[in-house]
Amino acid sequence: MRAARYYGKEDIRIEQIDEAPCGEGQVRIAPAFVGICGTDLHEYLGGPTFAPTSPHPVTGDTIPITFGHEFSGVVKEIGKGVKGFQVGQNVAVQPTIYCRTCQACTRGVENACYRGGFIGLSGGGGGLSDSVVVPVDTLFPLPSNVSLDIGALVEPLSVAWHAISAAPITPDSTVLVLGGGPIGLAVVQCLSALKTKKIIVSEVSSSRQAFAGQFGAHHVLNPKTYDLVAMSKELSGADGPDVVFDCAGVPASIATATQAVRVRGTIVNVAIWEKAIPFQPNNLVFREAIYKAVLGYQRKDFQAVIDHIANGTLKPERMITSKIKLEDLVEKGFLPLINNKEKHVKILVDLSAK
Repeated sequence: MRAARYYGKEDIRIEQIDEAPCGEGQVRIAPAFVGICGTDLHEYLGGPTFAPTSPHPVTGDTIPITFGHEFSGVVKEIGKGVKGFQVGQNVAVQPTIYCRTCQACTRGVENACYRGGFIGLSGGGGGLSDSVVVPVDTLFPLPSNVSLDIGALVEPLSVAWHAISAAPITPDSTVLVLGGGPIGLAVVQCLSALKTKKIIVSEVSSSRQAFAGQFGAHHVLNPKTYDLVAMSKELSGADGPDVVFDCAGVPASIATATQAVRVRGTIVNVAIWEKAIPFQPNNLVFREAIYKAVLGYQRKDFQAVIDHIANGTLKPERMITSKIKLEDLVEKGFLPLINNKEKHVKILVDLSAK
């Protein structure tokens, strides 16, 4: 079968490999659509970071590994002991890999498993292939009104849903979202699905500013033009936003977040930081503000996203800015997202395209 194999920095090869056997408690999926994630781009440009160079503690795999962790597909084979699924069924895949035995897992925080990872980044197969075998508890049936291309968006939307679920959001909340990349835009959509009263977005790129407005932001500000702290306070009609989501992960964003949030407000860190930065804790102390960090998602987040897409409160179709075939993965997928990222939200690989 075909598979996009990651060997290291700027080295992805479309190769023929053997299919994995479908064992007990497992299901074979034929991936349909696969999103290219920012983490994939970081691995391509400077990795391996997530991709294991020594045997992964759960999968046992090392590079080369098959890429692709944002994907939907069709059930092709049912392993022994599996119930509740049938061949031909459309599904979304939660790619979380976790050990089930560490303290994080036994406390129900498997997304922060000390030995964890992701299908498509840490071994265990990947969505950028003609076949992948996954544990049955990673699968979510897609309702008949949720297409397979939209099903590939469930994973990034679940990151956003997990983030907003960590904050005390109410219909009357004023929220500031820092960063209008794919995850920031997903946060905007999830906040909009909850009918949040006021959503303010900070983003430099004019094209991503437009996306933010289309996805439900009430106010979109260029941080190079506006004093974000002053404007967010003015727009909130109070002493600052109730909640700030940092989806940018740069020194300026944490400074803005801690200075803009209202007294006893909440900052949610969604970003993954590339390096340590200076930080002034007094900005939180003087406000008695809460700083929370979130990582990935859990099953309840996947199900919530699917439910909201199915009932029409989440309408993520416009996130898809291009579809490509597997053989064009680097040339028409990775490179445009690296060199012209402002023009794209999500590029999907269509495994059936020839």
